[in-house]
Amino acid sequence: MDENSPKKATWQSRWPALSALLALGGLYAALPSSLLIGGTRWFPLVVISALIVPVLITYYQGAHTVNQVLGYILNGVVTIFLIISLALLIRALPSHKEMPQELLMSAAALWLSNILVFASWYWRLDAGGPHKRALRGDHSQGAFLFPQMTMAPERRHAAGLHEWSPNFIDYLFLAFNTSTAFSPTDVPVLSRWAKVLMMLQSIISLLVIALLAARAVNIL
Repeated sequence: MDENSPKKATWQSRWPALSALLALGGLYAALPSSLLIGGTRWFPLVVISALIVPVLITYYQGAHTVNQVLGYILNGVVTIFLIISLALLIRALPSHKEMPQELLMSAAALWLSNILVFASWYWRLDAGGPHKRALRGDHSQGAFLFPQMTMAPERRHAAGLHEWSPNFIDYLFLAFNTSTAFSPTDVPVLSRWAKVLMMLQSIISLLVIALLAARAVNIL
């Protein structure tokens, strides 16, 4: 594959997203078995790894529609894991069965998982997804108004950003700010679906921080 080919550039923008999904499997494995589906520690990581394989195959075969659908399924699966683990942890609070150290570690793992899950959704959905963004080259429209999109054309060209397009790190930064400040900070939200997703992410982050972490600190 040529170093300067579009597919090479697209792959360079995709591997951080796939790495984030594998990291999610590792974070779920760090949770107590009582907070996992079936109590099996490595089940989420195995499922995520198994789904990544056809995603990679369809990408290299150029089956972009199938690849996009598989990406939605993969994101949906990690979202389900997050919601179930969060629900099980909240249910465990009144029983006082979890040690405070376990609660803190679980809260940290779920908070980080929340960031990675929604960063994956923003990356997957914005402006038609990574493949369509790569075809356009210059990112001038989408669900989020990145600072580079507001620059005058001559300034963007002078800064070497005339073909700028957001990659996974940009969406990860957006998701991190949403979970930390409960707001998009420097990236305004333009689409209704993006606003709904950001509200959901903020609610989950608030639950983890206000309910779980505060409970753990209270009983230390």
